[in-house]
Amino acid sequence: MTNVKQNLEQIQQRMQSASNRANRKLEDITLIAVTKEVSVNRTNEVIENRVMHLGENRPEGLKKKLDAISSDVQWHYIGSLQTRKVKSVINHIKYLHSLDRMSLADEIEKRATSTKDCFVQVNVSQEESKHGLPYDEVEAFIDQLHNHEKIRVIGLMTMAPNTEDDTIIRNVFQKLKQLQSKIAAKQIVNAPCTELSMGMSGDFEIAIEEGATFIRIGTALVGKEKEGIE
Repeated sequence: MTNVKQNLEQIQQRMQSASNRANRKLEDITLIAVTKEVSVNRTNEVIENRVMHLGENRPEGLKKKLDAISSDVQWHYIGSLQTRKVKSVINHIKYLHSLDRMSLADEIEKRATSTKDCFVQVNVSQEESKHGLPYDEVEAFIDQLHNHEKIRVIGLMTMAPNTEDDTIIRNVFQKLKQLQSKIAAKQIVNAPCTELSMGMSGDFEIAIEEGATFIRIGTALVGKEKEGIE
């Protein structure tokens, strides 16, 4: 049986250690609990432990949690979002971590009732299996968003390759940090790009060391319970 409280304590200790190594402040890093495959009960257990940033990756999963959870949660949509699903998602979330194409930006502009904080998803590792813009197309994409008043690009997001080679993972995170800093230096009004969403259960410590401000933790926090179990 997964004990969310114990898991959270261990994760927070590891976050603190990684922050210390990087000479960073722990409070500058936001933990997102990825609840995409766990029950409402398990999700409520996360909330009871005062983790209020929750991540879902499917419209159906998000709706299920929204219907059942009344707490003041900040919802993050962390999966690839189909254009036709924007209407059912965008006004229920605080953050979108997967902006990766102009058709999606256009639909958000059309459907959002307020400005949304978005991360541009970048495929730094150039893997065919991953979503996201190619690294060298990100700046031009953001420049094209200047007329999208409902989109505020607060940062960049990436997923590291599935490898046990920490050097490869670290290089991916370093490259994203370099790009984020370059864009932030432009001081674009609708794209401050001060944030980095990177790091998951297996690599969040490296991500923190390389500048992550949002980390997305699923299994290490909530276990492997499958959705549908109440």
